[in-house]
Amino acid sequence: MTVHLEVAEGVGTLRLDRPPMNALDVATQDRLKELAEEITRREDVRAVVIHGGEKVFAAGADIKEMQVMDHAAMIARSRALQDSFTAVARIPKPVVAAVTGYALGGGCELALCADFRIAGENAKLGQPEILLGLIPGAGGTQRLSRLIGPSKAKDLIFTGRQVKADEALALGLVDRVVPAAEVYEQAHAWAARLAKGPAIALRAAKEAIDTGLETDIETGLAVERNWFAGLFATEDRERGMRSFVEEGPGKATFL
Repeated sequence: MTVHLEVAEGVGTLRLDRPPMNALDVATQDRLKELAEEITRREDVRAVVIHGGEKVFAAGADIKEMQVMDHAAMIARSRALQDSFTAVARIPKPVVAAVTGYALGGGCELALCADFRIAGENAKLGQPEILLGLIPGAGGTQRLSRLIGPSKAKDLIFTGRQVKADEALALGLVDRVVPAAEVYEQAHAWAARLAKGPAIALRAAKEAIDTGLETDIETGLAVERNWFAGLFATEDRERGMRSFVEEGPGKATFL
């Protein structure tokens, strides 16, 4: 298998394992979708880390595999490609990408599916598809522009240039830059902290934010309102409020 799921203490690590560059071939795409759907179902996975290893996150699609595909073949495949990444983006739990080395093309698009991105000082990110006579096809034109704004996204997509970690941070493409050796450790710590939080409320927050970004504000407010009221039926809400009243803020423990 080219992607593995490792679960410990509520944190699931999606680990890419297709050396040397973790090229995202069709089998890897399908495996990502399969594991994202498994994570969505599993109650013992409460937060997720996506990691490619110490040297590279993912250098993009498998170009040799794509080169032999004609128009008809890609029409048949392109929806499945997007669906595999969308399955990761729709995991209803906190997801952090631990980015070391190259995160290019599909690798960058996979990182964009996370809620938070921690990059190593050695990271290089970009959408170089234009250099192949293509555009991003796994969500890059949509997720990148929503994350950093259309003008900055167009700069990266039109030129195909790679950005180092410090520029990626300035653009808002990543959220934190740390020494390369600490990327996974810090990403896991971020996920482990949230794995101890109220699972249903975290799911509600993620869905409300993501839905609001994709629709008008009235619809987004309706989603927020419905989730907010619905959380009053949960045990976590009872625990959180009781702890606040009896012990003060920030001391509640959740199941």
